[in-house]
Amino acid sequence: MASASQPQIVVVGVDYSDTSKLALVHALEIASTGSRAEVHVVHVASTFPPYMGIEHGPEPMPPIPRPGDTQKELERYVDECLHDFTSRREEWSPLPERVVVHLRFDSPADEISALARELDAHLVIVGTHGRRGLSRVLLGSVAEGVVRMAPCPVLVIRPREVGIEPRIEPPCEHCVRTRIATGGQRMWCNQHSERHGPRHTYHQGDRMAADGGMPLVYHG
Repeated sequence: MASASQPQIVVVGVDYSDTSKLALVHALEIASTGSRAEVHVVHVASTFPPYMGIEHGPEPMPPIPRPGDTQKELERYVDECLHDFTSRREEWSPLPERVVVHLRFDSPADEISALARELDAHLVIVGTHGRRGLSRVLLGSVAEGVVRMAPCPVLVIRPREVGIEPRIEPPCEHCVRTRIATGGQRMWCNQHSERHGPRHTYHQGDRMAADGGMPLVYHG
């Protein structure tokens, strides 16, 4: 918790994606709930040209952004997000005491975590795209790295995705009838017994319970 003389420090990483904008909005909302709070927005730029090592065809390679241009782009992005946030808030709602931008280079997870340590941050907020498989291997997981290295709590923001919940099939009515008819002695109907196979029971008759009662029985 921030003391009366020390503001609450919230660090948020952005990469100009919709997910990072959502993370920035959450940071502004959280910082707006306290009497004294600062939001420190950090963007970690690449130190090498885009698509390095990848065939780019006949088109010329895109120019490497200069640090000054990258800084201005970051400031414009944060200004636009802040303006949008203030235009939608209630008039009585407070704003963060300060919003500061930081431009870093190299590894996003390392630099976001390092900034949090330098500022003695109370909270770090990062977004995640929820990638799986090869895309996660190629792009890495910034959120995972920050969670592992940050010196304070980390809030990972993920956009709500509709319609991705797995559809759970209802139980087989024949299996249900079989369990009822046999008092639970049989779990599956004839068709599904072929897939599940027989249950395994390990009965250790030579081992007794501590009170000398029933032997230990394990059901697989």
